[in-house]
Amino acid sequence: MSLAVVQMFSISLDGFGTGDVQTRDAPFGHAGERLHEWMFATRWGRSRFGADDGTTGGPAGGTGGIDDAFARTFATGIGAEIMGAGKFGPPGWHEDPDWTGWWGPNPPFHTPVYVLTHHPRPSVEMEGGTTFHFIDATPAEALAIAREGADGNDVRIGGGVTTLREFLAAGLIDHMHVVVVPILLGRGVRLWDGLEGLESDYDVEAVSSPSGVTHLTFTRTTST
Repeated sequence: MSLAVVQMFSISLDGFGTGDVQTRDAPFGHAGERLHEWMFATRWGRSRFGADDGTTGGPAGGTGGIDDAFARTFATGIGAEIMGAGKFGPPGWHEDPDWTGWWGPNPPFHTPVYVLTHHPRPSVEMEGGTTFHFIDATPAEALAIAREGADGNDVRIGGGVTTLREFLAAGLIDHMHVVVVPILLGRGVRLWDGLEGLESDYDVEAVSSPSGVTHLTFTRTTST
């Protein structure tokens, strides 16, 4: 069976995966892009997100090392993604029939993406192989649907924070990569609330990067 995985999910030192007051112009609220600057600075990030100025190491620019190595795993073996309504758009997006997410005409997923929402709408096919499907389902139901669409590959649980927390609470995550970024947000949505003792179900490893972030990997133990 394919795995349910989390990749490059960034949180602050105080555990927030997004800031306060999400709007159309601020997908991560007052946090801005601070949680993801480590990723944008990598060679992979500069190439993927169009920030390649060729000035910071190597022909493509950007940093190498452990941050770049983790970033390059983003699409490996992924056949579908599940995301919550809050990752797809700001509050009230379901009232805008033209809203297709924050990512422009060619989103970075290139797979079927299943958006959890209480306001389903017809699927939207985008450039590059991404198709958004809008479903009203429990985490377990959504994972079963996504596995069918993943064609034997793994399913990425993409967030946002509340969605990831619900999948963790339901015991559905097989492997998770969390990046702890050395900033304090103070407010927003916190990842670990209500998940006391989660670490007992996983083998946990930590790798520190010269950039200041810490990469945590959680791999489900065979006994769970």
